[in-house]
Amino acid sequence: MNPIISVKELVKEYGTLRAVDGISFEVFEGEIFGLLGPNGAGKTTTLEIIETLREPTSGTVTVCGLNIRKEADAIKQQIGVQLQAAGYYPSLTLTELIRLFAGLYNRDVDAEEILGKVALTDKSKAKYKELSGGQKQRFSIATTLINQPRVVFLDEPTTGLDPQARRNLWDLIRDIRAKGTTVVITTHYMDEAEQLCDRVAIVEKGKVIAINTPDALIDKLVATGFERPKEVKKANLEDVFLNLTGREWRDE
Repeated sequence: MNPIISVKELVKEYGTLRAVDGISFEVFEGEIFGLLGPNGAGKTTTLEIIETLREPTSGTVTVCGLNIRKEADAIKQQIGVQLQAAGYYPSLTLTELIRLFAGLYNRDVDAEEILGKVALTDKSKAKYKELSGGQKQRFSIATTLINQPRVVFLDEPTTGLDPQARRNLWDLIRDIRAKGTTVVITTHYMDEAEQLCDRVAIVEKGKVIAINTPDALIDKLVATGFERPKEVKKANLEDVFLNLTGREWRDE
């Protein structure tokens, strides 16, 4: 498989603090890759460097074959980055926001088509501030697709969502990958990473301490003799909840 992102010996220092301490990994084209770690581990700084939002202290990073130090503007044309809520004008409609972002990329897009990808066509005339939490998350993902990127970066996309919205966003992320876009995701939900990610890198104290498929990492732990204190059943309480209440998108 071909690496679409390559990170080699990446270091980021803030004075005497080394937030990223020699991180190296590759993301392969067409996979969903998870960057996991506790708060303060260095994963957000690492992502911001890859996204060309921060300058590295040292190390080499390439995205789509382009060097972040020399070709940052070209990289920005190849990637989609999920913005947080503060990144949107609250009184503009979704159609107006899509057209605004399309103008920044100098692209002519069909706003209805973009919104349709995240099941928000019926909200095209609604103002951003009128959306529910789940709808705002879906819209933030829609904006990452405007420039038809080769790679999208999703930062904790399901935080605070109800079970229906969370599972439906999983399907949306899988669909994005199925259409040929590489996805890099951060999440604090380990079940989410296990379900979605082809591979994960676990970051702690600025270093990658493990990288592999979720199954391989779990098998390695089990091989040490580890056993969960409670028997794993064929379903969990979330499955019960969804079976009883359905999986359709809902307005809050």
